[in-house]
Amino acid sequence: MDQKNLILAIVLSVIILLGFQLFFAPPPPEPGSQTVSETPTQAPDAGGVPQVPGANQGQGQALSPSLSRDDVVAESPRIRIDTPQLEGSIALLGGRIDDLILKSYRETLNPESDRIVLLSPSGSERPYFADFGWSAADRSLVLPNSQTLWQADYQELRPDQPVTLSWNNGEGLTFQRRYELDENYMFNVTQTVVNRSGAAVDLSPYGLISRSGTPNVLGFYILHEGLLGVFSEDGENSALKEVDYDDLQDDGVIAQDSVGGWIGITDKYWLVALVPDQSKTSKSRFVHSAKDGLDKYQTDFLQAPISIASGSSAENSSHLFAGAKKVLLLDRYKDDLGIARFDLAVDFGWFFYLTKPMFYALHWLAEQTGNFGVAILLLTVAVKIAFFPLANKSYRSMAKMRKLQPKMLELREQYGDDKQRLNQEMMELYKKEGANPMSGCLPILVQIPVFFALYKVLFVNIEMRQAPFFGWVQDLSAPDPTSILNIFGLLPWDVPELGVLNVISLGVWPILMGITMFLQQQLNPQPTDPMQAKIFLFMPIIFTFLLAQFPAGLVIYWTWNNTLSIIQQAVIMKRAGVPIGRQPKSTST
Repeated sequence: MDQKNLILAIVLSVIILLGFQLFFAPPPPEPGSQTVSETPTQAPDAGGVPQVPGANQGQGQALSPSLSRDDVVAESPRIRIDTPQLEGSIALLGGRIDDLILKSYRETLNPESDRIVLLSPSGSERPYFADFGWSAADRSLVLPNSQTLWQADYQELRPDQPVTLSWNNGEGLTFQRRYELDENYMFNVTQTVVNRSGAAVDLSPYGLISRSGTPNVLGFYILHEGLLGVFSEDGENSALKEVDYDDLQDDGVIAQDSVGGWIGITDKYWLVALVPDQSKTSKSRFVHSAKDGLDKYQTDFLQAPISIASGSSAENSSHLFAGAKKVLLLDRYKDDLGIARFDLAVDFGWFFYLTKPMFYALHWLAEQTGNFGVAILLLTVAVKIAFFPLANKSYRSMAKMRKLQPKMLELREQYGDDKQRLNQEMMELYKKEGANPMSGCLPILVQIPVFFALYKVLFVNIEMRQAPFFGWVQDLSAPDPTSILNIFGLLPWDVPELGVLNVISLGVWPILMGITMFLQQQLNPQPTDPMQAKIFLFMPIIFTFLLAQFPAGLVIYWTWNNTLSIIQQAVIMKRAGVPIGRQPKSTST
């Protein structure tokens, strides 16, 4: 009975790990997934109701993406953006925020690799931009569009220097758009209309994000990449809505009314999100359009019309976030700007009550030590302390089970042909000696939720991206870069990309994990059945290969956890008078 339970626990653990590999591993990108489209995303004809225009309304024929991004940026007059975290520009032709580069992040660990390009203008290879404006039911009104040439009061946008764009439509309406930007990634956009037309006008403020082409997503079940937003019907109870690219391709348009909230497009680590006035109701949409097989995605919001009498003015403020999804920064924006559940931009998943506190703990420890790898080691110690009473009880019971091994072997030899009688005698022995055959399952079961939470934190949080440990591990969120295929770098060739066969490319940390798992296994009660004993012996090898492609930080955690467990279990066994060396033999042999 006890061996069946132990084997069952092991099998369940293997299933969980295999599930990670089978269901969460990224599929190969589909051919043509990096498509580019500049077809307009037009709202359906609403019969005199204000609409959010498509991103190319008024632009005419789409620009050819034959030019490089730098060439497209250089083609139009621009306002430079320069902050500690961002560089780029705002196009005076159209007034769009369409050129943003993240200063603090690069594509690879190579310090000479390209910085992360977040937003790109229309006409480049992958247009991705934000736009703001006014919409009217009166189609005769001349409003700013993508061909409007704005005038600016300053030539550079900095945290200490806002920029105001101005344009007169020649019919008595003057439009102003004031851009402010903090030290990080939050724009404040204030739109003003001054009416000297001689008649009242009704205008609705809007904001939109346009992304051309379907990006290559990782396709992990535990990570959302695509369109998302937080909506509230009453301004109190808000809920997160996530929409995958392929789902939006099927639906075309998904609309939602909301008081406050936010809406945007997220990648694994980056977010571009619109934040309308939190006190007003907005009509928000996710929109997909396609032409000749090319896809385009738009998120937008449209607020109720504002009546502007002649001789008066109207103003509307909103925000745009464009940058890295840093947890503490999103928390701060949520609190300081009153943005409902803005922290949900980071996909902590269903078990956020476990994953988010784990992130906070790791982040605090990393601040104290200066190293996320050391933080993982210290967090492992903290988890071991938290579960110390439970683990001690389990290991004491396992020590009893190991001490009973000779008697269990005798019972198997005596009643091996009568399974029912054998089980009865085994249960009587457990009851008499106060041993628990399920004791071996507890350490594994306790470790699984911690393992999953740490995996989630390492996988989704940008703070872990390219976070170094020591030695050869320079990115805790990536697999161990060493490989047995080149003798861990001693041989002068790179490790080939083997696809699903990458599991045979074992690094140093997965091997160390396998060794510690084997050593810990030797302290546990061994199966009395020879076949089960052989299966048990192969488990460390199986787990070593399974974990080879997991993040290095996770393998370090597992290795360190095994090491602490070995020490704890060995001390308990010594106090119980149980031999730590070779497994006891039957007294009848």
